[in-house]
Amino acid sequence: MSVANRQQTATSGSYDPASQKLLTFHDAVPAFRDGSDSPRAYLERCLEVIEAREPEVQAWVTINREGARAAADEASARYKAGKPLSPVDGMPIGIKDLFMTKDMPTEMGSPLFKGNETHADSALVYGLRMSGAVILGKTVTTELGFSHPGPTRNPFDTNRTPGGSSSGSAAAIGAGMVPATIGSQVVGSVIRPASFCGNYAIKPTLGALNRGERAGSLSQSHIGVHAGSLEDMWAVSYQIAATAGGDAGYPGLYGEETPAGSKKPTHLILLQTEGWEMLDGTTRAAFEQILEQLRRQDIQILTRADSPTIDACEVAMAESLKLARDICCWELRWTLRNLAEKDRSLMSESLQQRLAVAEDMDLAAYRIALDKRERMRTRFRALAPFADGCITLSSVGIAPAFDGSGSVGEPGITHQTGLPAFNAATSALGVPAISLPLMGISGMPVGVQLVGQTHRDQELSAIAAWMRESVKPVSL
Repeated sequence: MSVANRQQTATSGSYDPASQKLLTFHDAVPAFRDGSDSPRAYLERCLEVIEAREPEVQAWVTINREGARAAADEASARYKAGKPLSPVDGMPIGIKDLFMTKDMPTEMGSPLFKGNETHADSALVYGLRMSGAVILGKTVTTELGFSHPGPTRNPFDTNRTPGGSSSGSAAAIGAGMVPATIGSQVVGSVIRPASFCGNYAIKPTLGALNRGERAGSLSQSHIGVHAGSLEDMWAVSYQIAATAGGDAGYPGLYGEETPAGSKKPTHLILLQTEGWEMLDGTTRAAFEQILEQLRRQDIQILTRADSPTIDACEVAMAESLKLARDICCWELRWTLRNLAEKDRSLMSESLQQRLAVAEDMDLAAYRIALDKRERMRTRFRALAPFADGCITLSSVGIAPAFDGSGSVGEPGITHQTGLPAFNAATSALGVPAISLPLMGISGMPVGVQLVGQTHRDQELSAIAAWMRESVKPVSL
């Protein structure tokens, strides 16, 4: 059986988090070093899977096969000489099509940018190339990274959305096409699609990874990484920070190059957020089984009922969807006005809804939103003495139908790629979050989300590693 057929068999049919095997890179490196395998051969296996699955999944906008093969050959020569550049040397990576690439168009999911050639790399792409990574192609994003979907389908059920806005990035991992991809999140665009597609993913501390040309546009924009393993997730994150740094004025990602070892927490706070009341019974029951496993291993799960400090944080986060809407719409208003003047007919209804919200706001309303966000951050920082981290869900359930039926949004906005009710708060907080593929609901993935304090990204990844080893995945 070919590599592509094996992967197709593994990802078609009912999803089981206990048996699903994602593509990884770190464990292939020893064979590169001893000459029994090579980055070029690894790339060709990825391309074989893409050829088999792309017609149904549609994760990619552009694939630069010639450029990727040249980069993989260079990486193969470095391994042969015993001089790889970094842990990601030779790793095929997909880049969300919001970020500039010198050798491929950057179309941002919008007909207004069709064929847009920048002839330059975004800082994160440049940093990955410096580290030896193989920039394979551009993955599908929703329109300008917001609510209107592209063509990408969920790799486990093509009648369902992969989530957004990092649609292609998440689906490419779930389909086993590549070991890592780049996404971004302003509200829920890394963690939610990771949940729907069964990925590992990190939304690091705000500003930890250089956003390049998008840095000044949205104050909650985070670069994130989707991957088939925690090891590859961390390696990609670290190399971006090590080469390109963080955003201007930010200290970048803290931690060591070597992935953190497993660390068992003693206390975790259950963050309900506004998503808790939106859960269906099956998803909640599966998550309760995860929490019960933790309790049986002597981990204390704290809730808002256990402490006024935790309750105050929950109260502060209670309307995070509306808060994210207001902040993002105000910050986008000039971009959206310019696009409307260029050709309003090429803007989706969802994007026009955001413009309408922005036009109804004034500077005083934006200041009120910023003040509320800062109060949220203060309340969350107050939780640090209580626990090693927080735990919640990565999405309100399984991926909804691809047509967006049944999707609701914060007032004034329609979401067609799933509701980010468990993500808006952590994006507004600017704290690190990691999604773990630990649950299967009705044959589809749902992730468990870990949340940490600012700059504690690597410590959070250590808790994630312990959970991967010690918590049995749940299927209902």
